Parts: sequence; C-alpha cells; structure tokens
Amino acid sequence: KILEYLKVLDQKSQRLKTLTEDLVEASKASSGNVRLEIADIDFPELIYQTNGEFEEKFQQRHLELVTSIPDKRIIIEADGRRLWRILENLYNNAFKYAMESSRIYVDLKESEDGSTVSFTIKNVSASPLNISPDELTERFVRGDVARTTEGSGLGLSIAQSLTRLQNGTFTLYIDGDLFKAQVDFPVKREE
Repeated sequence: KILEYLKVLDQKSQRLKTLTEDLVEASKASSGNVRLEIADIDFPELIYQTNGEFEEKFQQRHLELVTSIPDKRIIIEADGRRLWRILENLYNNAFKYAMESSRIYVDLKESEDGSTVSFTIKNVSASPLNISPDELTERFVRGDVARTTEGSGLGLSIAQSLTRLQNGTFTLYIDGDLFKAQVDFPVKREE
C-alpha cells in the first residue's frame, strides 16, 4: 500500500514539476524575456527528425503520419532549441487529441515567390472542438473539456509566443472536428 502511495506521489510531483517548467517558459516567452540563439536551420531536416522522434509515440494510438515535405534545403533563421519546442508542442497536441486510428498530416510548403515557408499539422479531433482558435492559445485552456489527458494547457500558448519571438506567424484553424496549426517563417535568401 505504501509503495502504491509513493508511486502516486512521484507521478503527481513529476506533473507539478512539468507544469511549473511550462509556466515559467510560457511567462518568459510571452514577455519576450528569452535569449534566442539564432542560427541557420534546415527546416525540412528538422521536421524529418521530429517525425522520427514521434513515430513510435504515434504508433501507441495507431496514428498514421502522412508527410509532404519538399526534397530540398529550406533555410530559416531561428533558435533551434526553441523551434524544436514549437514542433514538439504541436506534435504532442496531435498525439493527445487526435482521434485514435486516424491520420496526422504534416506539410511544408514554400510560398510562390519563395519568401516564406509554411509548416502545417492537421488532425481530426477525438472530441468535439466547441472552442475558437483564439481561445486555444490562451493559457490553461484545453480543447477537450473532459480533460482526460495529462497536460498543462500551455503548449499552444508557448508555441505561439516562441513563433512570434522568432519573427514567425502562428495560426490555428478549426473546421468542425478538423484541427490545423500553421507556422510561417521567412526563408533565408541564399547569397
């Protein structure tokens, strides 16, 4: 019995630690109090790496990853660690809230003139999305009112703030049960 209580205490303390870390990061990101280490990032390569990191996790819920990425280098200027956090939050969001045994679509497209690149991730939600896209990026707001999954309700807020800090745009779209997140960054021109 004591071991069971200790296990529960450990789980709850880990959850509290994660929540505290997320809250500190959300606060820093939204206030702009983050020191960025800007570098040239090959965006398609980072997305392939992210797909690899999440492949096993998605298989747990029988989620199929359908990817459309140009077969070329597309360089953006960003902080690699912060850009990874944006992608991680979006992929985790899809993992938690996508309908089991469905598909998650990941696309990367350059604009016609090659000045910007758009990353999108789409999935069909397991629960009705009776919420506006603007509400979803508010802190502590979660799309599933049942709150059946672990999470702080800070992931999309952090992703949005970190995107804006790196001169990107972050947009959410909801159409019925379809959830789509789009992140746009300027493309670095080759000299």
